[in-house]
Amino acid sequence: MLVKVYAAALQGVNAIVITIEVNCTKGVRFYLVGLPDVSIKESHERITSALSENGYKFPRNQILVNMAPADIRKEGASYDLPLAIGILAGAEKIKADKIGDYIMMGELSLDGALQPIRGVLPIAIKAKEAGFKGIILPGKNALEAAVVEGLDVYGMDNIGQVIRFFNDEIQLDPVKIDAGKDFYAGQSQFEWDFSDVKGQENVKRAMEVACAGGHNLILVGPPGAGKSMLAKRIPSILPPLTLSESLETTKIHSVAGKITHNGSLIAVRPFRSPHHSISTVAMVGGGSYPQPGEISLSHNGVLFLDELPEFPRLVLEVMRQPLEDRKITISRAKFSVEYPAGFMLIASMNPCPCGYFNHPERACVCSPMQVQKYLSRVSGPLLDRIDIQIEIVPVPFEKISDVRPSESSEAIRRRVIEARQIQEQRFAGEKGIYCNAQMHTRLLHKHARPDESGLQRLKIAMEKLSLSARAYDRILRVARTIADLEGLENIQSHHLGEAINYRNLDRENWGC
Repeated sequence: MLVKVYAAALQGVNAIVITIEVNCTKGVRFYLVGLPDVSIKESHERITSALSENGYKFPRNQILVNMAPADIRKEGASYDLPLAIGILAGAEKIKADKIGDYIMMGELSLDGALQPIRGVLPIAIKAKEAGFKGIILPGKNALEAAVVEGLDVYGMDNIGQVIRFFNDEIQLDPVKIDAGKDFYAGQSQFEWDFSDVKGQENVKRAMEVACAGGHNLILVGPPGAGKSMLAKRIPSILPPLTLSESLETTKIHSVAGKITHNGSLIAVRPFRSPHHSISTVAMVGGGSYPQPGEISLSHNGVLFLDELPEFPRLVLEVMRQPLEDRKITISRAKFSVEYPAGFMLIASMNPCPCGYFNHPERACVCSPMQVQKYLSRVSGPLLDRIDIQIEIVPVPFEKISDVRPSESSEAIRRRVIEARQIQEQRFAGEKGIYCNAQMHTRLLHKHARPDESGLQRLKIAMEKLSLSARAYDRILRVARTIADLEGLENIQSHHLGEAINYRNLDRENWGC
């Protein structure tokens, strides 16, 4: 008997439907075709044991299994469940009338228990788009799939339960959740708050401007000045995720297997902080079977690179293109996948090898050559993509010992949200532009044109501070954001003055 069972394969952050055709005829051999990998070929032993432990025998027939489309490589043990159900249905051991209504995925243990899989959310979205009635998954993945409305999601504990379901021996209720309620309830839950930060008002202001306009930011200062401590609090002042952003972010984390089994939509913007020993593949994604890297896991959130010069130069250079295009394409000989990479880069670094160059109290022991060599580990093209560059100095004792709380993240976040709302209205007709940091030259001329006094101030600053021509656009973008924070339509001279102060670490001035 020929039957068709449906599963799914991941391609990037999306899924495609895989049709598993099973034909049982007279004979004793087992064939599995359709470009399966080794783990799928090993499914025969897992299926045999799982069926035996649940009171069923592997059919004594000649079984031919084809996984279509045959030119797409299938990988992973998550095909165990649809293969087992297809084999039983083809041998007429279970009813086959409802099998075509569902996509099935799940890895089998030897006792028949269903183990959780990755990439459930894009699979569930594809099942709905393709018109399937529902999806059958391991119980631990059910909440993630239930985010998709209009799809019957059944979480099963073992293969025996799935068999009884198709034989109409048990009736199960689909898993239902209120994804919107859980999503909005978790949007303001942060571990770190700016109210705990003493002093550093200029740095907090720079971070507010960066979050309001989506600008990349680098902090340069000595050890113990609070660079990492401040960076960890940035997610608490970023605008909350929209439902569409959350869905996109959750898909990426689902494909990477980063979703907890008791959660659904990601409610808080991601904050990723990889160690400086990270490889290029781990940063941008890839591998024999491509997976999202840190820049994609940071999508719609923050990528924090602590001790920036300690990262391998190649790791830093491969980020240049994603910073501009907000996506990364991983190419292989027979296929390519694309992952989103729209992240906000926050970096920190010491000003020199010993860490105390320009320190107000401690003397630096590095020579000018050592300072320049250390700073040159960060290339000019990468630095060019960082709009806000600011020095940070240690907090004096008087401010550290002050017990009065500082301004809370909630208050700062309200101003950031108001500024972002202005930008949303401004760029409503511009595809792919959501914040000031993404403005190109045409939009800068339209929305960030300074008046005569502002132009004169900018000219003097560029000549006096030896700012490069590439800093011109960055200053205008930041000035536009500062004006938005004040709710002003036009850029004024003092906006440009503040933006210029955020460029005082341009390479021409470092170490001088």
